[in-house]
Amino acid sequence: MTEQARLLWTIDEISAATGGVVEAKIAGGSSLGVASISIDTRTLQPGALFIALKDARDGHEFVPSAFAAGARAALVARDYAATHPDATLIRVEDPFAALQDIARAARARLSSTATVIAVTGSVGKTGTKDMLRCCFSELGETHAADKSYNNHWGVPLTLAATPPDVQTAIYEIGMNHAGEITPLTKLVQPDIAIVTTVEPVHLEFFASVADIAEAKAEIFSGLRPGGVAILNRDNDFYPLLAERAAGAGAKIRSFGKSPEADVRLVDYESTGAGGRVTARIDDHDLSYQLASAGAHVAQNTLAVVAALAEVTSDVGKVVPALAKFGPAAGRGTREVLSVSDGSILIIDESYNANPASMRAALAVLGSTDRKKYPRRIAILGDMLELGDSSRALHADLRAALLASDTDLVFAAGPNMEALFQCLPQTKRGAWAERVEGIETAVVRALQAGDVVMVKGSLGSRMARVLAAIRKEFAA
Repeated sequence: MTEQARLLWTIDEISAATGGVVEAKIAGGSSLGVASISIDTRTLQPGALFIALKDARDGHEFVPSAFAAGARAALVARDYAATHPDATLIRVEDPFAALQDIARAARARLSSTATVIAVTGSVGKTGTKDMLRCCFSELGETHAADKSYNNHWGVPLTLAATPPDVQTAIYEIGMNHAGEITPLTKLVQPDIAIVTTVEPVHLEFFASVADIAEAKAEIFSGLRPGGVAILNRDNDFYPLLAERAAGAGAKIRSFGKSPEADVRLVDYESTGAGGRVTARIDDHDLSYQLASAGAHVAQNTLAVVAALAEVTSDVGKVVPALAKFGPAAGRGTREVLSVSDGSILIIDESYNANPASMRAALAVLGSTDRKKYPRRIAILGDMLELGDSSRALHADLRAALLASDTDLVFAAGPNMEALFQCLPQTKRGAWAERVEGIETAVVRALQAGDVVMVKGSLGSRMARVLAAIRKEFAA
């Protein structure tokens, strides 16, 4: 394949989409192209377009670094004063608005036969997005972000980076305030919209969980005519979501354990680091293996099956790809550390946490093999953005923790104290206001035969505990 065939956008196309003025410092600059789009010089690949967004820092400060890393062009504000020898600048009024313009152009140039999928939900968005990519890649070229790029800049960035000839494009859409999903789904214009579930997440910014459901239902406002809404039949807010989807003219497909679900979970069997699912769709059973653990993962695979059924009549030939799909970093990855007289199993859930995902992670911990790893240890950090209900929601985890038959708990954060204090004394390892305060107690307590699950919201910085464990037991 030639370099030109691999180009994502030509400079002329970017200029046309954004209304930008091109300053080409090399011959043929405006007719050349870029192979990717970047807003971060630390991960920028040679041949990229660098977009100088203003966020925590002004991206214009990093334009020289972008060109030093091999950027082919930079999209900058019109008042950006600097020039760069042998470099191409595209000057616009507002680089963020220009990114959205490129995203719109990317959606418009996709083939009418391409399938565009949008995923939202309180829990499971990223995993579902990744499982969709895993399966749809079996059918043809598929595009999705490698990371959880689901916010006001992540969605347009993922869309702008979509090659024009893909067969399937998948976008994760998140929010923590009402009104945030609407502009993103209208950019994406999905053919299929999936809502994994609605749970008490981001309650700091909502009066009720019903309000969260309404915010999630915004995803239907971008559905293309004749689009499909795939909804969790087991969730309390299924009726509300179904009503909103129907109001948007969507065809509704449901998934879950409910006998009324279009794709129904018949059986889930844990196999340690994975599982086996039997699902029923259109009056026949479908069985497949998973390389990720947890009944919550099995539940979300049903949404994937429902999406596949919209584009292929032979779902059974595609879902075996899930046997190759493992969890992303910090979302249930497993690591075995060798120690004297045996090993310790680490389950890394440190990327994020909310009440639903915490219960799911504790259930996974409770399903581990007692014969191989006799002692179960949970290391838990605060779940953030839960508002006035925060301490109560932390304390409410007591039943799930006891059901997991966890032997010892270490906790960090002012809200996690509410759970720690209501546990039996025999299960209390140590608690501290900050994660640094439990690191020493954790590493001193661990021994061969332990399985250790670490979970908390990203802002709780539970990855520090993992680093301390790895350092203590480094080979």
